[in-house]
Amino acid sequence: MNDERLRHMLPPLEGVIAILRGVSPDEVLEVATELKAGGIRIIEVPLNSPQPFDSIARLVGRYGDELLIGAGTVLTPEDADRVADAGARLVLAPNLDVEVVRRSRARGLLTMPGVATPSEGFQALAAGANALKLFPAEMLGPPVLKAWRAVFPKTTPLFSVGGIGVHNLQAFRAAGATGVGTGSSLYAPGTPLAALQPRARELVERWTQG
Repeated sequence: MNDERLRHMLPPLEGVIAILRGVSPDEVLEVATELKAGGIRIIEVPLNSPQPFDSIARLVGRYGDELLIGAGTVLTPEDADRVADAGARLVLAPNLDVEVVRRSRARGLLTMPGVATPSEGFQALAAGANALKLFPAEMLGPPVLKAWRAVFPKTTPLFSVGGIGVHNLQAFRAAGATGVGTGSSLYAPGTPLAALQPRARELVERWTQG
């Protein structure tokens, strides 16, 4: 499936990504329902969560036509294959492995590898990456993002991930971020369901306000 068809079928690759590290299959749909009600349109299940492929398959079965479902911490081409088989549409990683990028693209997936230098970023784009994940964002900071925005192609989606919350989200957007990924400030195992929708809504509203 080419990128153009993906763009028409799915929510755009921008805004707030909810990272559900540690989520279990038994709770993932309830969590996703609350996040969706709060305005979240992209959900990532990291592969170091319990039974992640089960969670991904459940999300795709319920919300695959409404949300962009992704897998995070995808470290090998074999993982990328399993992600594709589970029905996810987006592959994310904390690092750059060009073979993971290539396998993901070959399977028709959007891919967002983690990069920490411009050299890694340009290498990722040359391998076919759809977006770049600046990680860890709390160390790179908005000034680095602003500098990167000046040298990468203007259409390159740049996401800041790592240490993102309501306290700094707007600073990254002002520096040129296409989106952000947020984990523990939004969801962690044991977070009450009632807390998720208002947390999501606050993050999305702050992002929208710029």
